Amino acid sequence: MDQKGAVTGWMRRSSGYDLLQDVTSFDTGAVFLVKALFYPVTAVASLALCLWVAGRPYTGAHFLIGVLTFAGAAEFLGDARIDRNRPAPRQLAWLWDILARWLAIRACVSLLLYLAGIDIVLTDPALIVWTAITPFVLWVGAIKVRELLIWVGLHAMKPRTAVIVGINEQALVLSRMLQQQPLLGIQLLGFFEDRRVHRTRAPAPPESVLGRMEDVAAFVGLHRVNVVYITLPISPRPGLAKLLRALRDTVASVYFVPDLHALNDIQARVDVVHGIPMFAVYASPFFGVRPLAKRASDLLLSGLALLCLSPLLIAVGIGVKLSSEGPAIFRQRRYGLDGREIMVYKFRSMTVTEDGAANYTQVKRADSRVTPFGAFIRRTSFDELPQLLNVLEGSMSLVGPRPHAIAVNEHYRALIPSYMLRHKVKPGITGWAQVNGLRGGDDLRSMRRRIEFDLHYLKNWSIWFDLRIMLRTFSLIWGDRDAY
Repeated sequence: MDQKGAVTGWMRRSSGYDLLQDVTSFDTGAVFLVKALFYPVTAVASLALCLWVAGRPYTGAHFLIGVLTFAGAAEFLGDARIDRNRPAPRQLAWLWDILARWLAIRACVSLLLYLAGIDIVLTDPALIVWTAITPFVLWVGAIKVRELLIWVGLHAMKPRTAVIVGINEQALVLSRMLQQQPLLGIQLLGFFEDRRVHRTRAPAPPESVLGRMEDVAAFVGLHRVNVVYITLPISPRPGLAKLLRALRDTVASVYFVPDLHALNDIQARVDVVHGIPMFAVYASPFFGVRPLAKRASDLLLSGLALLCLSPLLIAVGIGVKLSSEGPAIFRQRRYGLDGREIMVYKFRSMTVTEDGAANYTQVKRADSRVTPFGAFIRRTSFDELPQLLNVLEGSMSLVGPRPHAIAVNEHYRALIPSYMLRHKVKPGITGWAQVNGLRGGDDLRSMRRRIEFDLHYLKNWSIWFDLRIMLRTFSLIWGDRDAY
């Protein structure tokens, strides 16, 4: 892992959300390996132990279960969360999170084995015990390993010292992160700032200010400082160029810490093109194998849903045709990935249909245009089921920002600066905004809130996040008061 992981890791944490901790180059070798491998290795070791106690060989189908579990734990559980010391209530929430992710992994492994035609008895006592104890082993093990690593670090390792150049919001976020994560082994000595402390937008305690920018190099050399973080804005500043020249005469590592979060970045990261580093500010969260994983899950789950729900689709279609005049399927043009027009399918729930390109009237409670049967399928979200066909054809995803009519897009993109960023991914049948009570509402305040949740989804996307949203969607279908 290079500097890219370090920058991305702390920038994600600076958004205020409790996400998985990234493995970074700041970690020592032991911490690096534990964070990256603890969950998958422990889960597989737990399986091997349960099989050994039961007198079963760790071969054949059991070996395949171990391989799939290793891959699933690495993806769904992520890096071991050993960076922060959590109070008791947070520890329990962490346990429930591990348990839910673990059950999802076991379900996926069982499904893959079934589809491959491999006969594994689900009532096997060894596998039942393994499934039951592993989340607790992962939870307790991570807590104890953290304590061990901190003890070893305090007794066997000398902490690295660091200073921060510039006092602003990003500098204070970075300083809090360094203090909250003792496993990094970095001791912050203080700040350097040319402005008076009371004139900075994010003031630091006066006693923590060590001097001005012109004093940095001398201080670093005198106190043998290991790391210098520069949180100044990226701009042509003579003083910054002079500082960098002066730091060449020291052995300190120097890092720029730009405040990209202030620009509403989407999963801010560092890319390298033929040796040229660049910051991704407005970029899609789907890069590398991520779009393949997203598409594979969409195809698998939408295909299974269409297969299982085909009787319901036929029944709803017949109900629409018998309850009112007009076609059973309603088509409307909306914006999809990269702002391209797509055709979205729904079961018709109103007597009047609008193309949505030139004008669009939001549906309100007790809207006279909604048919009686249409009110039922809107309340149960059955009207959205034809969008499974959109998912299969690739114009939509199961989870993502809900697509808006073109007229709605054109209206709000001029009022909400970050509005069009939601089109960096495919629109979804359900989304993070919808499962948080932001379904419907055509006023500016409601739309701003919806966009905030859409951007949160883009910044924090993962397969596990998609599964969480789908599970919450199922739980809300019958009790959603905002569906009308």
